[in-house]
Amino acid sequence: MSGSVVDNTVSPGSSSVAIPTDISGQILDLDEDDDLEVFSKDTTPTDGSSFNASMQTSPASMINQYKFEEDAEDTKDIFVTVDNPESHVTAIETYITYRVVTKTTRSEFDSSEFEVRRRYQDFLWLKGRLEEAHPTLIVHPLPEKFVVKGMVERFNEDFIETRRRALHRFLNKIAEHPIFSSSEDFKIFLTAASGELSSHKKQGPGFLSRMGETVKAVAAAVRGVRNRPLEFTEMQEYVEAFSQKISSLDKVTQRIVREQKEYLEEVKDSGPAYALWSQSEEELAEPLKNVAGCVDRCCKETEEQVKNLNDHLIPVLHEYVLCADTLKAVLRRRDNIQADFEAKTEALATKKADRDTMRDDLDKAEDRLEWANNALKSDWTRWQKVMRTDLRSAFVDTAERNVSYYEKCLAVWESFLHSQRTDAEGNGNVDFS
Repeated sequence: MSGSVVDNTVSPGSSSVAIPTDISGQILDLDEDDDLEVFSKDTTPTDGSSFNASMQTSPASMINQYKFEEDAEDTKDIFVTVDNPESHVTAIETYITYRVVTKTTRSEFDSSEFEVRRRYQDFLWLKGRLEEAHPTLIVHPLPEKFVVKGMVERFNEDFIETRRRALHRFLNKIAEHPIFSSSEDFKIFLTAASGELSSHKKQGPGFLSRMGETVKAVAAAVRGVRNRPLEFTEMQEYVEAFSQKISSLDKVTQRIVREQKEYLEEVKDSGPAYALWSQSEEELAEPLKNVAGCVDRCCKETEEQVKNLNDHLIPVLHEYVLCADTLKAVLRRRDNIQADFEAKTEALATKKADRDTMRDDLDKAEDRLEWANNALKSDWTRWQKVMRTDLRSAFVDTAERNVSYYEKCLAVWESFLHSQRTDAEGNGNVDFS
C-alpha cells in the first residue's frame, strides 16, 4: 500500500492482568485468554483516584478542552475500518486478529493511510488507556467479556463476525469523539507495528500500582460522598432508569427473536405437509401446491426478518446496555475523586503539622475534581445526543424492515387469493366475498 504503514506480523503476547474499576466487584480478571470472549463490561485499571500528568487543571483550560462542537461530525477527518479476521494457532493459544485500516487527513499522522492487525486484548488496552487518562469521559463499550465453553470450534463464523462488527463500532465511536480521537494512545493503536505496540503497552502502570489504586477506590467507596452536586445525583438517577429500560427491551427483543426462530421451524414443517397432501387429493392438488409455495416464500422472508433483528437492532440495544454499565462506572469514578477531595479537606482541618504540603495536595484535588466535573458534564450532553440518534435510527430502520417484511408476505398471500378467485370464476362454484 503506497504511503501506508503495514503490519502483517503478529506476536501472540501475553494477556495483561487488568484491575476492574467497578467498585461493586473488586476482583482480579485472570482469564487465560481474552480472545475467547465474545462480548466486555468494564475491565479497566482506572478508578479516578489517579491523576494523569498530562491533564490540564486550570479552570479555563478545562472548559476549552472539553468544549464539544455541535458540528464535529461534519468535520470528521479520520475513518477506521475493522475487517479481514484471521485465526492464529500457536503452541500455547489460538486467537483471532483483525485488520484495522485507517484513512485520515490529519497532519499529526505520518501518512494518510495505515494498515495494522490487532487482537482483542489490544482493544482492551486502548479502552483502559483512554479511561485512565480521562476517568470521567464516556468510552464506548467493547463487546463484552464472555468465555465460550463447550464449543467444538473455539471460533465459529458467527462469533467472529459478531465481534468484528462490535470492534468496528467501538473504533469509530472513538474516532468520532472530539477528545479521544486526538489521543496519542489512539494514534499508536492505529499506526504502530505489533512490536512497537507491545513495547508501548508495557509502559503503563504495573500490577502493584493498579492494585494500590483499586484499594484507594474501595476506601473512597466506603467513605462515600457527602455533598454530591444535585446535577450528578439526577444524572445517576437517569442512568439507573435508563439501564432498567434498555435492559428490559434488550431481553424482550432477544426473546422475540428466539420465539420467531421457533415459529419459523414450525412453519417450515407445514410446507412439505401441504405438498405431500396435494399428491393424494386430486381436486385440491393445485391449491395445496400453491399454499406450500406461499409458505416456503414466507419462510424465506421470515428468515431475513430474524437476521435483520439479529444484525441491526439487537447489537444496538445490547451495546447501550453495556453503555449503562459504563456510565455507572464513570459516575463512581467521579464520586471517588470528590471523596478524595473531601477527605483531604477534613485532614487539613484536623491536623496542624505539614499544613503547607496538605494545602498543596488539597488544591490539586480541587483542580482534579473541577476537571472531572467539567469533563463529565460536557461528555454527558454529547453522549445523550449520540445515544438518541443511534436508538432513533435503529427503531426507524426496524420499522421500515418490518413494513417491508409484512408487505412481502401480504403480497404472497394476496397472489394466492387472486389465483383462487380466478379459478373460482372459471368454475363458477366458489364465493370468496
